[in-house]
Amino acid sequence: MAHYLIGDIQGCDAPLGRLLEKIAFSPSRDTLYVLGDLVNRGPASAAVVRRLAACGDGAHCLLGNHDLSLLAVAHGHRAPHRNDTMDDILAAPDRDAMLDWLRHRSMALHAHGILMVHGGVLPQWTLQQVLQLAGEVEAVLRGPGLPAFLARMWGNQPDHWDDGLAGADRLRVVVNALTRLRFCTPEGVMDLRASGGLHQAPPGLLPWFDVPGRRTAGVTIAFGHWSTLGLVQRPDILSLDTGCVWGGCLTALRLAAGGDHEVIQVACEQAQAPGE
Repeated sequence: MAHYLIGDIQGCDAPLGRLLEKIAFSPSRDTLYVLGDLVNRGPASAAVVRRLAACGDGAHCLLGNHDLSLLAVAHGHRAPHRNDTMDDILAAPDRDAMLDWLRHRSMALHAHGILMVHGGVLPQWTLQQVLQLAGEVEAVLRGPGLPAFLARMWGNQPDHWDDGLAGADRLRVVVNALTRLRFCTPEGVMDLRASGGLHQAPPGLLPWFDVPGRRTAGVTIAFGHWSTLGLVQRPDILSLDTGCVWGGCLTALRLAAGGDHEVIQVACEQAQAPGE
């Protein structure tokens, strides 16, 4: 029995198939934890969703910003971006089944001593808060209020957490942190535009995981979303977006006791211009 973390797939089904073959993955024996952005920008989003859904309980998948974007486009609350490649899902005969499967995925997971998110975690949040707030978003995604939520999900404001936030503003901050966050101020004000590497932080900003006093500092956090950061393994963070859709690699991390995790990668044939 093996447990694997996998970084952003973004519709790259052929590399995903090669990676699963390389690790000899069996959904009846092993477990995947996919860190979000299952779809979009790559050539085969529908094939990725079908493959992961077929794994049943062998695949635990997070929602990333591209996955939420697909749901918003499908419900008519967001116009497709010119670089989107989600038509194979939107026009599929099993479209409704795939969209329903997606909206039942997680915003955050805590397993094997690791907190898993797609984007980041605000410095004010504890582990318990992250899971609670993720659960609030998951309940809306899975319930009858989904269309109304998707209609008001997008936007960069509010740009920081406040315990008094309610309604759409509260959910928007949670979504932005868990799926889009890279840099913030030491006080936790999010910058959702900057996408460069660690040495390209705008003035006054820090990578969210390097904010002094972060309340999840004692928890190992695994995330994707940040292809310009690439593969990073530290005792407190595991960064696994290695830019598959941009011509990089698709990465899996086989979890091991004591933190001596094994990195497994396959090359990807896509070569698009970098973007979120």
